[in-house]
Amino acid sequence: QVQVVESGGGLVQAGGSLRLSCAASGRTFSNYAMGWFRQAPGKEREFVAAITWIGGSIVYAETVKGRFTISRDNAKNTMYLQMNSLKPEDTAIYYCAVSKVIMTIMTTTPTTPDEYRNWGQGTQVTVSS
Repeated sequence: QVQVVESGGGLVQAGGSLRLSCAASGRTFSNYAMGWFRQAPGKEREFVAAITWIGGSIVYAETVKGRFTISRDNAKNTMYLQMNSLKPEDTAIYYCAVSKVIMTIMTTTPTTPDEYRNWGQGTQVTVSS
């Protein structure tokens, strides 16, 4: 059974940093993309960043580009999200998930929630002003 578990959230002041982790288990993820999404109260879940295991393709939402860095450790089946220069509008529950389809060099890295499954329980990030 595939499981993903997020950790690393917390309360931080504006301008601060946090590093989120997403540990995956249950199968080999090298052929799939993994993504970070977030959901603020009253808002829809939105894409943050995604990375493919094979080929290392990385995609960011415009709102986090230049501040967040996604990475992965294949040996540990773990993905990370380094978040710097945090803003109050980054406050949300952050989720990680696994793509529904296997990635190839011809496959576009997915960026919508419908293209992912095996969601974790989420980790709360709160940025105070």
